[in-house]
Amino acid sequence: MKAIGFDRHLPIDHDQAFQAWELPVPEPGPHDLRVAVEAVSVNPVDTKVRAPRHADPDHPDNRADPAPRILGFDALGVVDAVGSAVTRFRPGDVVFYAGDIGRPGSNAEFQLVDEAIVGHAPRAFDAAAAAALPLTALTAWETLFDRLGLSPDGAHAGTPVLLINGAGGVGSMAIQLARAAGLTVIATASRPESRDWCRQLGAHEVVDHFGDLPGQLAGRGIREVPAIACFNDLDRHYPAMATLVAPQGRMASIVGNKSPLPFQELRDKSVGFFWEYMFTRPRFDTADKHRQGEILDTVATMLDDGRLVSTRSETLGPINVDNLRAAHRLLEAGHVIGKLTLAGFDGQ
Repeated sequence: MKAIGFDRHLPIDHDQAFQAWELPVPEPGPHDLRVAVEAVSVNPVDTKVRAPRHADPDHPDNRADPAPRILGFDALGVVDAVGSAVTRFRPGDVVFYAGDIGRPGSNAEFQLVDEAIVGHAPRAFDAAAAAALPLTALTAWETLFDRLGLSPDGAHAGTPVLLINGAGGVGSMAIQLARAAGLTVIATASRPESRDWCRQLGAHEVVDHFGDLPGQLAGRGIREVPAIACFNDLDRHYPAMATLVAPQGRMASIVGNKSPLPFQELRDKSVGFFWEYMFTRPRFDTADKHRQGEILDTVATMLDDGRLVSTRSETLGPINVDNLRAAHRLLEAGHVIGKLTLAGFDGQ
């Protein structure tokens, strides 16, 4: 099969940052689906995994393990074969999923994925529009409802939630899921086009995350927020989050910190701080990893019912070296709104 990957961690403009490979078609294990990939999206995690480990391109630290490393953590495709213990799917089913960071990714003609973390694809969307969603939908759902403890069923209707970086891939889904749950959605965005994007997706309030967040919210009559999610640059935004979080509130982040965080500021408020990492369930084979398949099925229903929309902002073309390079370059520049997708496979 054709696949796009790398054998060294290199800067995106290096001529060997991505290469086309010919690899054996993988055989499914007992719980695996083998999926013929039709469309993928590219996420910031792809750029982080690919990024160089050392300034010298030939340094041993830059060798990929395993080699070649095949990225891709969002896909839509058709089930081609199933393992002996698979019960939820059969060949011919159209599915979407984010996969497992510990296994070869979706930038290949065929991919193996555990059926527990796979959903039935929405029927009303083309392949690229649906492929834009699994990783960000799962991350947003787990952040809001598993980590922040909010209800997806309206039990916390009216509760304010602050979403930092609302125009990014995860923020774009979090706005929609929060709005569908009846929450009062406060999103942050810094540019006119990203502010408009957040409003179109359903944010009630949009403020500038490069400005004085507590001051901006105070000017709108909001002095504390019981639930805060950070989807970008935790070091920059943590002081404002610690100031704004309500007593006994919760904060969650999908990005790590580069400097120590003064968590003692949260102690007097009895605030809970949670990390969200979408790959935790598949990586550690948790007893509840099947929840990811269930969440994706719910998201697909919400998409088909019109309660959610795709956050695809651009389809760059087929899955090939040049288009993957372009997607990584755009993501590394830091100004992507929504999601970048690729559809079809030419393997060049």
